[in-house]
Amino acid sequence: MQRLLSTIIFILLCSNIVFSQTKLNLIPYPQNIKINKGEFIIPNVLVLSNHLPKEETEYLKTKLKIKFQESNHRNAQIIYSKLEPSESSVNNDGFYTLTILPYQIQISSYTNQGYFLAIQTVIQLFEEFKNEKKIPALKIEDYPKFSWRGMHLDVCRHFFTVDEVKQYIDYLAMYKLNTFHWHLTDDQGWRIEIKKYPRLTQVGSKRKESMIGAYIDHTFDGKPYGPYFYTQEQIKEVVEYAKDRHITIVPEIEMPGHALAALSAYPELACTKGSFEPATEWGVFDDVFCPKDETFQFLENVLDEVIVLFPSPYIHIGGDECPKTRWKECTHCQELIKKNNLKDEHGLQSYFIQKIEKYVNSKGRKIIGWDEILEGGLAPNAAVMSWTGIKGGIEAAKSGHFAVMTPGSYCYFDHYQGDPQTEPNAFGGFTPLEKVYSYNPIPTELNEKEVKYILGVQANLWTEYILDFKHVQYMIFPRLMALSEVGWGTSDAKDYKEFEGRVINQFKRLDKMGVNYAKSIYNISGKVIPNGHGVAYELSTSQKNKRIRYTIDGTQPTINSQVYQSPIPVSKSLIIKSAYFENGELKSAISSQEFNTSKTMGKSIILEEQPSENYSFGGAFTLVDGIIGNQKQLGKTWLGFQGKDATATIDLGTKTEFSEIYFNVLENKGSWIHLAKSATVFLSDNGKDFKKVSEISKDEIQKAKGKIKINIGEQYSKYIKIKIENAGIIPAGNPGADSKAWLFIDEIGAL
Repeated sequence: MQRLLSTIIFILLCSNIVFSQTKLNLIPYPQNIKINKGEFIIPNVLVLSNHLPKEETEYLKTKLKIKFQESNHRNAQIIYSKLEPSESSVNNDGFYTLTILPYQIQISSYTNQGYFLAIQTVIQLFEEFKNEKKIPALKIEDYPKFSWRGMHLDVCRHFFTVDEVKQYIDYLAMYKLNTFHWHLTDDQGWRIEIKKYPRLTQVGSKRKESMIGAYIDHTFDGKPYGPYFYTQEQIKEVVEYAKDRHITIVPEIEMPGHALAALSAYPELACTKGSFEPATEWGVFDDVFCPKDETFQFLENVLDEVIVLFPSPYIHIGGDECPKTRWKECTHCQELIKKNNLKDEHGLQSYFIQKIEKYVNSKGRKIIGWDEILEGGLAPNAAVMSWTGIKGGIEAAKSGHFAVMTPGSYCYFDHYQGDPQTEPNAFGGFTPLEKVYSYNPIPTELNEKEVKYILGVQANLWTEYILDFKHVQYMIFPRLMALSEVGWGTSDAKDYKEFEGRVINQFKRLDKMGVNYAKSIYNISGKVIPNGHGVAYELSTSQKNKRIRYTIDGTQPTINSQVYQSPIPVSKSLIIKSAYFENGELKSAISSQEFNTSKTMGKSIILEEQPSENYSFGGAFTLVDGIIGNQKQLGKTWLGFQGKDATATIDLGTKTEFSEIYFNVLENKGSWIHLAKSATVFLSDNGKDFKKVSEISKDEIQKAKGKIKINIGEQYSKYIKIKIENAGIIPAGNPGADSKAWLFIDEIGAL
């Protein structure tokens, strides 16, 4: 009997240890959590203290699907105590403690914001344990690492209603983000009422048609779009709604570029006479604000009304992708450069931004802009939003300026999040959930003092290819959850699978809300790996890999198809199709991958210059993995180089016979992607001494429309080096003129 009792006690202790070590389904995960003995029984009627913060508690009542009643502090089941702020306290604004006892839930914080963050945790706990009707006793001490945890929404390319914007804000609140960056003006539409300038919305809030489908197709729907804009009363309503959820709205008024919608209404603000109209296609356009007195007066008047509407400490003034073509041709601009001893048009942009900053500062606010505002010198008090990479954020922090990290390679949610073949049309790039979760906003290049200038992290949703709000939901979920935990400071890339499990549990909550989230993590993920004799195709899913079925003859996989057990060898041209099945039913999209074999496939390859992070999936091996890039989907199969040549050296292993080299380059001028200027092939037997055997010119590349095949005669060599020359600086008359061109290349093959 004694032995039996000891065994029971041992089992109970072990089960308690296992329970206490298992993570709860919370996102973002708290900084410190301890699970204790006992449970809080979820009652049919929850008794609230009559001393809880009022507005936040009303929010709580709308989220918990139970009845409530109020009582005094002693008898209540949820009570609150306000802490006294102190300089030694960690993050006073967002700090909270949450103690769940068998008889009571106790919350304490320095501010109402901290209380609001605590009740988001309470809501998630009630949701997780609603079936068990009891929540484990626990103690949480929690606070965010970063003060800026943001999401952006572009309403210019496609517009979203007030109710939809409120839903978007609710999603941010659910996962403890605190900043909503509202992109309100651009070439394709002006979306905010400015009473002093009614033509901004009368003319600038509509366009005659919109581009549809893949950019490379260059097709339009022929349908008028708009007028769509927010009245000032609607803006006030949304700002108040966000305030109730402790979310700051940062408005963006684009300048000096992305100004076509404004210039359509007031053409006198341009460097040329016009006429202008809101853009019907996507991209960057040469016509921008001219830095003359009437322009600055206009912008100051606009900002006066914006500042009244938005209490945010920061006003976003854009500053990105401003072509200098018109400024170079403008007599006034050139005289202004000379008069102010500016170096060039980049100096003129800095002059423009600094003039605007001085005005915004005079109104008690600060400016923040995309990292191009660094060009020509940063305005004295400006903050930088680092999107082209992390370099802008590093430069800002090192010079004592605040920065928000939002690099496109991790934080652009208009990129594909799964296999492009199974995803809706997107801008390009490949940013799956795991990559977002792996991001660390603190650059390693910064020292302890400089790190303090990193305000936080933000993800951006540009809507060129997002036509409705269901698609918005699809693109932000579940990636918003990863961003949430990164911003909170509790993400750990090595624990991604554990995080993925919590995400899948959160899907139940999204299902109840009717959110159209992406199920890409259920789909099959394919990765090409070298296997000594070529390549192999490794399949994986968030579920059990042994439930993957596949075919190699191009037919659709069924429950009776081959069970995936290990990477599939690829030794000849074929099509691998795969899918995930559960209980005999197809549960995923069918993934399809075609392979084209050549003598370079799976061989060792070295690149002299590395591709941009946005377009670097698979690294150099992407160029010898046997996959030809899809020209309409700039996701996993292309490498992108901005302003750089691509020079690749391939080691065939042994001296090999071949007579043809092939590769593809892409042209998509609206996205600044230009065909290569030239390509040169070199051969070597020792990897050191290379001999040029062929060169192809720009004219030949254009004639071939980027699908390059170079006949080099019968060759017998061990090493192939190919240099593909970037187009360089984009010439005038093209989108992005004076900027560095992009070079996109895919498979380099030898036959």
